[in-house]
Amino acid sequence: MRLSQVLCEKGSHVVTTHRGVTVLEAIRSLVDRNIGALVVMEGRDTVGILTERDLLRFLARGPADLDEVRVGDLMTRDVITARADDSLAHAMEVMTEHRVRHLPITEDGRLAGIVSIGDVVNTLRTEIESENLRLREYIAGAG
Repeated sequence: MRLSQVLCEKGSHVVTTHRGVTVLEAIRSLVDRNIGALVVMEGRDTVGILTERDLLRFLARGPADLDEVRVGDLMTRDVITARADDSLAHAMEVMTEHRVRHLPITEDGRLAGIVSIGDVVNTLRTEIESENLRLREYIAGAG
């Protein structure tokens, strides 16, 4: 299965932000939408990603004034991405190798969506359930 198919099923909407947003605003956005990452954009270019892990690392340093610190100060700048025509297996390899749980998807160099590790697991679960059903039907028909 291609990532473009995953995006068709889950939707391609990506919640984005920009560098100048306060960390407090970003946290509220994550919580309000029940998501784990915000893609940081500058115009039409992806310039970073802010994840729950970035926030935890920052907060572990000690008390901070969350309405003073900006997303651009915390975001991961080297964004690991995949292409819409990449396979789900490739996405799993990339996520495992780089230890990331959110993978922005690009198409023609532009942000086309995002998949999370949960999306990958759900897609695989659905594929396995479908295959199991087909096998049970085949076995029942062969008897």
